[in-house]
Amino acid sequence: MARLRDLYKAKIVPELTREFHYGNVMAVPKVVKVVVSMGIGKACQDKKFLEMGKKDLAVITGQSPAVCKAKKSVSNFKVREGQETGLKVTLRGVRMYEFMDRLINLAIPRVRDFRGLNPNGFDGRGNYSMGLSEQSVFPEINPAKVESQQGMNVCFVTTAKTDEEARKLLSLFGMPFRGQAEAKPAS
Repeated sequence: MARLRDLYKAKIVPELTREFHYGNVMAVPKVVKVVVSMGIGKACQDKKFLEMGKKDLAVITGQSPAVCKAKKSVSNFKVREGQETGLKVTLRGVRMYEFMDRLINLAIPRVRDFRGLNPNGFDGRGNYSMGLSEQSVFPEINPAKVESQQGMNVCFVTTAKTDEEARKLLSLFGMPFRGQAEAKPAS
């Protein structure tokens, strides 16, 4: 079983119940899914960038990515409708908890000049989005074999009703938000 799932059941649920006074265990917010996406604009000129992105995203998430196509043509970006311009992976269950564990404990601390995650990345409904500027912060990626740095977006979808509940949930998992005194370790 994933380490963060055990942490959620043993420590996070009682902590959130105590702080927000939930009447039922099922009312406690949880992470439903994590969506990891890459926009690969260079793929319009050369398909090898799309293949490299597919390979890297599959290694990072442990799941084959879905290819996203452009919905409309944009002449300034030299993009035509239907061209393959991005990749995405939706993680749920055990894979989601394992990815969150690697992201929080291995990848985020390896980001250069890291001063905490932006606390304004919440959407008003309890979901949080963040971005990484390069894929080589993950230990699965060999930085010597990376031909071009590729950023990625990570979106955490939760059942929290407010941003405050979602911020508390993610910080109890160990997400190091900026302005937070000390993030609790996810152990």
